[in-house]
Amino acid sequence: MSLRDLYREYNDKIQFILVYAREAHPTDGWYMGDHDIRHHQSMDERREVAGMCEVALQYGIKTYVDEMDDAVANAYASLPDRLYLVGQTGKVVYAGGRGPFGFKPKELKQAIDNYLLDADT
Repeated sequence: MSLRDLYREYNDKIQFILVYAREAHPTDGWYMGDHDIRHHQSMDERREVAGMCEVALQYGIKTYVDEMDDAVANAYASLPDRLYLVGQTGKVVYAGGRGPFGFKPKELKQAIDNYLLDADT
């Protein structure tokens, strides 16, 4: 079960949003990987990298970009990554653990199924 699988299964029932914040593993920081991405120095740089990630990951999910102050990432404690399900009232229905070990699309699927079941009753 991947995020891509969830999107394919549920995108007609719920809205998926991906928020790109700062790079978790920049080359000039805690580097892990085979990319050449450094800490963003501007919103333009952040938007450019977010666009590259959107294309590379091919989730099909619209990507938004957090401001340089990381307000969204801080509010949702989402660094390096995290899955959330927010209900129509704005209440957090599911908050997954911090990634990479807490990034569990299968748990999110169960939360979505439960939420949609409750919404039908």
